[in-house]
Amino acid sequence: MKGEINLEEKFRGCLLASALGDAIGEIAFFRSSRAALQEELRTSTQLRYTDDTAMAIGLAESITRRGSLESGHLGDTFRSNFLREPWRGYASGPPTVFSMVSDLGISYTEAAQRLFGGTGSFGNGAAMRIGPVGAFYYDSPRLYEQVRIASAVTHAHPVGIDGAAVLAKAVALAVGQTSSKTLSATKFVAELTKFARTDAIMEKLNQVKTLISMNADPEQAAMSLGQGIAVQESMPFALYSFLRYPHSFEECLYCAVLNGGDRDTLGAMACAVSGAYLGESALPKNWLEKLENEKQIRRLAVKLLRTR
Repeated sequence: MKGEINLEEKFRGCLLASALGDAIGEIAFFRSSRAALQEELRTSTQLRYTDDTAMAIGLAESITRRGSLESGHLGDTFRSNFLREPWRGYASGPPTVFSMVSDLGISYTEAAQRLFGGTGSFGNGAAMRIGPVGAFYYDSPRLYEQVRIASAVTHAHPVGIDGAAVLAKAVALAVGQTSSKTLSATKFVAELTKFARTDAIMEKLNQVKTLISMNADPEQAAMSLGQGIAVQESMPFALYSFLRYPHSFEECLYCAVLNGGDRDTLGAMACAVSGAYLGESALPKNWLEKLENEKQIRRLAVKLLRTR
């Protein structure tokens, strides 16, 4: 990374990189070695994203249309996009929330609170889509509360919200770093730990710090941190992937998606931070040319910045 990177490139980088991580992570479910994945990327004609990116797009659309986050409008945007493309690979949570809102006439946040016996979800679905919020509010002291609004329409559990908030903060820190100064992983994780509000997330961030400081390899980090659908078992490994390879988008992506687990969401989360840090110019052009709706995502990123 050389010289200054402007905000527009960082906003474009965040949204486009997250979509690439999502799409390539989905391929990695059936092309799980590096060589096989690279061959698939070479021969494929399109990189199609999943619900992870569809919901990130919905978040950015809602912010740009309203100028801020409003839970009702955001929920309606999510639901509209789901009804138009239900085949994106949505987990059961969001469609259940959408059905409850429609059938019972309750708010999205109330419906989300009823999931899992009233505990709410602590899955990684709020974190996987949070990149636009981290970018839009990168310099705002209200970032955590904005993440709460963005998350609570589908995720009511404090850990689910906290995991999304920490990833949003990572994006915000990455966007705010506009020079080519060497990234301090220790300081980066310290900022995230100060921002976190739950013991479950803070404990995992301490593990990330330890693993990075001891130069643990990805396999060891994956075993230690976890890579499941719970946010505390996937978001930390996404952060590890970025911090292990902060100056290489491709290596960050491969680390996130080639070590098992929830590959597409790990890719979306890790690459949102990497793209926000490195900017769009660090993303392979041959991948971007194949990314589904690449021009729409790029325009939306620019519109998100201008809405500020």
